[in-house]
Amino acid sequence: MKVEVKLNKPHPAQQAVLDSAARFRVMMCGRRFGKSLISQNISIEVGINRKYVAYVTPTYQLGKIFFQEILKVIPNEIYSKNEADLVINFITGGSIRFFTGERLDAMRGLKFHLVIIDEASYISDLESGWNNSIRPTLTDFKGKAIFLSTPRGRNFFYSLYIKHDEPEWESFKFTTYDNPFIDPTEIDAAKAQLPHSVFEQEYMANPMENAANPFGNEHINRCTKELSNSQTEYYGIDLAKSVDWTVILGLDRAGCCTQVHRFQKDWLQTKQTIIEVVPKNKPVVIDSTGVGDAIVEDLQKYFNAMYGFKYTSTSKQQLMESLASSIHKSEIGFPAGPVKDELEIFEYQFTPTGVRYSAPQGFHDDCVNALALANKCRIEHKGHGEYYVL
Repeated sequence: MKVEVKLNKPHPAQQAVLDSAARFRVMMCGRRFGKSLISQNISIEVGINRKYVAYVTPTYQLGKIFFQEILKVIPNEIYSKNEADLVINFITGGSIRFFTGERLDAMRGLKFHLVIIDEASYISDLESGWNNSIRPTLTDFKGKAIFLSTPRGRNFFYSLYIKHDEPEWESFKFTTYDNPFIDPTEIDAAKAQLPHSVFEQEYMANPMENAANPFGNEHINRCTKELSNSQTEYYGIDLAKSVDWTVILGLDRAGCCTQVHRFQKDWLQTKQTIIEVVPKNKPVVIDSTGVGDAIVEDLQKYFNAMYGFKYTSTSKQQLMESLASSIHKSEIGFPAGPVKDELEIFEYQFTPTGVRYSAPQGFHDDCVNALALANKCRIEHKGHGEYYVL
């Protein structure tokens, strides 16, 4: 059987990466340069040629998006798929298997001819993941690795980029202007609207410290602490939407985090968990946006001081600016893990209607929202005692 596979045609800058013979390639790119096309083309070519490919993304949701994009390119008759595990098996014997940067230990014991690490800057503890999980999988076949990402400060991804003078390594840097399919006037418009540091990092691929992050890595690190053993006085609750997480976060009187509950459950289970975790007499600020409004009304029957907060572009901006102020003043503390990870990737963007605060596409900001709501609760109820219904 002869089947023609039509891959996307690369533009000249992309072709330079495809032509590289280096074992380890690092691509530092501005947004919309087209790095995903490169990773798709290479992973398909290698997989069809009877080899094993591992495709690593920061989150499962992002991996699912890339999984679906690859399936659009390859003919149905040459592969089978496992959508639950995100695996594509070619009839030639090769495969493309997706992994999440949240669970790189799942790669242990496996072997690959090629590993692609997409959005590498956003993978938590990439250094440990590369040394202990990813690199050993390349030993059997003397496999290759490709790191692709928009920079996020001078983190471990940046340290890989500057290895370009070492044997087997080659680095590439491309700006958004290098994509001939992006209208340069659109990039110029972004330059006029965005802060200089944001534009330099996001479009010109120049690593900047805390470029688009409203909190700042230095301030985040200073506020990172172990969970407090003191009594919880204030609660913030962010309710799950679709594939998001419900997060219950508590702060003590000094503003230090005492507990973090992050879970995905149906509404009845979520309601029961909130009732079990949160004391009825403590103040609570909870997301009441959209369907959350009815949920909050139901929950308020069980709590004496629960207040709903509706997200709008204006209210969220004010909420996040208040959180940023508290972090900059070291008024609150939070643990390493999901809370810190989400704070580090959280970003702001200037839009025609104002400043938009959110996690990058494919990532979560539920812990940030819960922390911001708990901080709002702390500020508004500082000095208040417990609440009782007489």
